[in-house]
Amino acid sequence: MRTLNYIMEDSEEACRLEMKTDFKRLEDQARWAGIQKGMHILDVGCGSGITTSYLKKITGNSGSVTGIDASNERIQHAEHEYSDTGIRFVQKDIYDDLSELGTFDFIWVRFFLEYHRSGSTEIVERLTHLLKPGGILCLVDLDYNVLTHHELSARLQNAITGVVKTLQERKNFDPYAGRKLYSYIFDQKLANINVMMQPHHLIYGELSEIDAFNWAKKLTVAAKHSEYTFPEYTDGWDGFRHDFSNFFNNPRRFTYTPLIACRGEKQRGNSRSPVSG
Repeated sequence: MRTLNYIMEDSEEACRLEMKTDFKRLEDQARWAGIQKGMHILDVGCGSGITTSYLKKITGNSGSVTGIDASNERIQHAEHEYSDTGIRFVQKDIYDDLSELGTFDFIWVRFFLEYHRSGSTEIVERLTHLLKPGGILCLVDLDYNVLTHHELSARLQNAITGVVKTLQERKNFDPYAGRKLYSYIFDQKLANINVMMQPHHLIYGELSEIDAFNWAKKLTVAAKHSEYTFPEYTDGWDGFRHDFSNFFNNPRRFTYTPLIACRGEKQRGNSRSPVSG
């Protein structure tokens, strides 16, 4: 197994993932994509396991969900917190042999490809092989990730742009993963393709506890460990942290991030069905 290179790696990452997971929004997205009762589902990059447990609720007693993640710590957390009948968790690097997992009616890939900029095409191809004929692949990710804020100073804007560029070049992060999902699905010749876009982050006014914690972690984990040197500030990282915190805690601030979801079905025959939408 390869060394895990996850830019949000932190002792509180399971907590962050659980705090920011909204079951109503997740259920709406999953039902839009075509999840039905009785399906056998693969949850890719299952993290803390909370999403896997939610997907199991949707698919019901007759369905099952397998959650995979490369992190041994988060798989252990998931097994401790969310193990149940019809749920299994497997520590698995997405680039390893996946055939032992079996085949699935539905594969869920949410907020995962953004951490695999150079490998996304290969990942989607490998996952498509795990779909049963007629099975659904659903990709969900963000676009302009962490880049859309008003009103930043020129110095703070330059620093955020520098952090994201460094994460792209050195940590395989993709802030523009969302816009690429349709092409990944299309290139696999999946049928009945459909795309949905909606806001994921929409932050204005006073900060909620969840947004405050989530973005503080983005700041102190991803930005701090990005290897960017923050030349805009004489005191480097500390200056950037102080500047961004002042901006983000100001109720005048406006921050948003688009979420894009794309789903397609593995064809039973050889011809591509029309694209929906």
